[in-house]
Amino acid sequence: MGDFRFVREHARLRAEHRFPLEAVLHAYRCVHKVFSRRLREAVLSSASSAEAAREMVSAVADFAIEYSDATSTIASAAYVDQTRLLADVAGDERAQLLNILLGGYDESDARVAAILRRAGYLDGRQSFCVALAQPVDATEMDNPARVRRLADTLDQLVPAELARRLIDVRENRVTCVFSGVRRSSGWTRPNASLATRIASELAMAGNAVLIGISADALSTSRIPTAHRQALLAMRMASLTERVAQFAATSLRRLMIHLAGDDLQRLLPAWSNDFHRADDKLGGALAATLRAYADADMNLLKAAARLGVHPNTIYARLNRVLEVTGLNARSYNALTDLITVADARVAGAPID
Repeated sequence: MGDFRFVREHARLRAEHRFPLEAVLHAYRCVHKVFSRRLREAVLSSASSAEAAREMVSAVADFAIEYSDATSTIASAAYVDQTRLLADVAGDERAQLLNILLGGYDESDARVAAILRRAGYLDGRQSFCVALAQPVDATEMDNPARVRRLADTLDQLVPAELARRLIDVRENRVTCVFSGVRRSSGWTRPNASLATRIASELAMAGNAVLIGISADALSTSRIPTAHRQALLAMRMASLTERVAQFAATSLRRLMIHLAGDDLQRLLPAWSNDFHRADDKLGGALAATLRAYADADMNLLKAAARLGVHPNTIYARLNRVLEVTGLNARSYNALTDLITVADARVAGAPID
């Protein structure tokens, strides 16, 4: 049997087929039982005396145990080595694909086109979206085991039939590129937004994770833009909105977020007075302004939304007028007031 090459080959094949190692070793244990029984039967049938039979059976039992231990050990080592090799190859391919998709590529490059076609990313009926995830405590990204666990969690949350996925850790964030069939054929209606469906699944990731999801991208050439959208959405995510969708974010919120520190330095002089007055009322002034805007500046509807008497809305708008000098019943003034209210909770600007 030499160096048990047949055992190594068997273990490598099982690793390539993703057959569980526990099942492989259990098979070897079963072989031990059958092997040792047949050896004992052969010894007993050929022994010249009872004493010789006992000695031979004892020797055969020791041999069977040693043989099974040796084959199990060799099989385990070969299986693990092959699994690591496959993981390294898969990791290299994953990194290469992510670099191409997120970094952009020259569509005339035949080599790149061949890689994407082989990976199934050039089917014109697909849509794509990018999701980025990071723990609320960013220092947890320094722990490789936790990062891997987060990546595995996102992988498991999205059903395989919903979208195929390409997941890796890049720039201290778990990066996911999802792709799904947009429509079965040119004669069928397109499916619902892939990003929206992905968001509903990733909402189960837990309270300690912040996730940003891009809008749908209809071709691989738009994935770099989707990546930037996901990054912006993730930076706007918070404990009250753990999964932020770029497509569901208002233009005003995007502009405030992108303006960042520059906007904070240029806010009008009355901003601090407004925030102090709002704090004294537990945020009622800002909530009233938003409800008034959402009700299309209909005071009665705003009162119904907030569950208060219309006179309360009048009193709060008058208080805003006293503090800021702006009449919230004017569209331009209302826009400025809500912008200042939203700017107070805006995140940092995108790099």
